[in-house]
Amino acid sequence: MRVNNGIGRAAIGPALAAAIAIIIASHAIAQAQVAQAGADPVVATVDGAAIHRSDVTEFQKMLPPQYQHMPLEVLYPALLDKLIEMKLVAEAGRKDHLQDDKEVKERVAQVEERVIEEVYLQRLVEKSVTDAALHKRYDEYVKSTPARQEISARHILVQTEDEAKDIRAQIVKGADFAKLASEKSLDPSAKTQGGALGFFTRDEMVPEFSEAAFKLKDGEISQPVKTQYGWHIIKVEAHRTQQPSFEEMKDKLAFDMQNQVRNDTVAKMRKTAKVEKFNLDGSKAATSGAPPLLPGAKQ
Repeated sequence: MRVNNGIGRAAIGPALAAAIAIIIASHAIAQAQVAQAGADPVVATVDGAAIHRSDVTEFQKMLPPQYQHMPLEVLYPALLDKLIEMKLVAEAGRKDHLQDDKEVKERVAQVEERVIEEVYLQRLVEKSVTDAALHKRYDEYVKSTPARQEISARHILVQTEDEAKDIRAQIVKGADFAKLASEKSLDPSAKTQGGALGFFTRDEMVPEFSEAAFKLKDGEISQPVKTQYGWHIIKVEAHRTQQPSFEEMKDKLAFDMQNQVRNDTVAKMRKTAKVEKFNLDGSKAATSGAPPLLPGAKQ
């Protein structure tokens, strides 16, 4: 069975609420990064103050990664309600003249510095991470990385080993694998696909399944294979070796290149800047060859 890194829909509510609560104080960042491009309709008004669709989309970008990639329509009601709440509370604060408060001004200055940092680096990324640059990086990847092995297989999933043995015996005697998968398999997709999984790489399936499947030749039937999902009978139909396409690799290539641009830019700045570090009490820090690692970081 394919490895599933997703998050259950039932977990979205509480996790989203917690994520939004953490970033409320940083809403000014989203406002500063809004890029007006084309139609940007008003999606709500609060005492006459408009909230635009771009406010919602920028707010989504501040959420943890698993929510950034979810359809906006799913998160839209919760995000809009939080933006309305922020408008109401912020206006109450302005009526109390908090915009002139020393603490508020200090925190706004901190947010401004983070926004300038992000926009500066983002514009460098936009200049560097072009389609041509990504194609060049993809070509380099193809030259340096061996093609990956894939197999196409079918499987039948049942609860017990005895059931799996019985089904295998029927197949060996000539029973149609796809027909048995449609009738017997616990995998919901088997009803319409006859247990077909299409082509997959070794790391796309749970280890026990892959270990058994990749040992088989075309047309061979496995012995019963136990995984966390139950017992499987696997039939391999074809092998192939190929490189992932540019479209399959594009997001990862862009992510890696964006990180490289950011890291290289900061490293270059560090080389020419005069940086002095002090202890928490303000006393002079002892000199050392390399900065300490964060907890969990690798040497």
